[in-house]
Amino acid sequence: MPELSAVSSPNESVQENDKEKMPSMGFLDHLEELRKRIVYSAIAVAIGFFACWGFAGRIYGVMQRPIMDALARNHLSAKLVYVNPIEPFNLYLKVGMMAGLFVASPFVLYQLWCFISPGLYRHEKRYVLPFMVSTIGLFLAGGYFGYKVVLPQALVFLIGYGKDFQPMITLTEYSSLFLTIIVGLGIIFEMPILIFFLALMGIVSASFMWRNIRYAILLIFVVAGIVSPTPDILNMCIFAAPMVALYVMSIAIAWRVHPAQRNKRAEKKNSG
Repeated sequence: MPELSAVSSPNESVQENDKEKMPSMGFLDHLEELRKRIVYSAIAVAIGFFACWGFAGRIYGVMQRPIMDALARNHLSAKLVYVNPIEPFNLYLKVGMMAGLFVASPFVLYQLWCFISPGLYRHEKRYVLPFMVSTIGLFLAGGYFGYKVVLPQALVFLIGYGKDFQPMITLTEYSSLFLTIIVGLGIIFEMPILIFFLALMGIVSASFMWRNIRYAILLIFVVAGIVSPTPDILNMCIFAAPMVALYVMSIAIAWRVHPAQRNKRAEKKNSG
């Protein structure tokens, strides 16, 4: 009698995927891996810092453009001041460090991925390229939005509100405001990446996020009110609008990568 070939059902193939072996690492191995990735990242940032140090003046010229435009619109002296002789040096040091971190960010993100990838299944590791591109792209989008929209609007409001007084804006104060807005919005725009990993591990789902969208919008406006540099409703809405859009985008991402949805797609593919 000819032997019958075993045919695996869709459910069995899905279960086999779920039971895929992952490399096991001990606690000390994790610490050693973390130490190695941190050292590699620190070296990359140091190289980026020395590469950008000579361009710190030009970079700061781009940074101060919004405040120069806002001062000129209010017919004020378009010049910042400093109260400590070491302040300009420290400023260029900070600018060089931030630029170096940005230049080295693709390598740093790759090191982050190398650290977390042992905890992922083999078929999940294909997300490395989308992770790199989307993380850098979203951070750039958040920074650009802050530079072109949020920061100019905030400066026009604040300087126009105090136009009866003579401003003495220092280099340190302005650079701190600049970095708070630009870096803050860059981090806020990483919301879909956070949701991606939470959904990939099954911690959150698209249905949960959709059911609680009202509370999420309320929380977004609370956060926008806290991080907005001005107390007016317009700037708070400018902050909140992209965050709401990112939350809706995150719902779609959660639906796409959640384990339950992946299993359904696998069953449909195997049955077809």
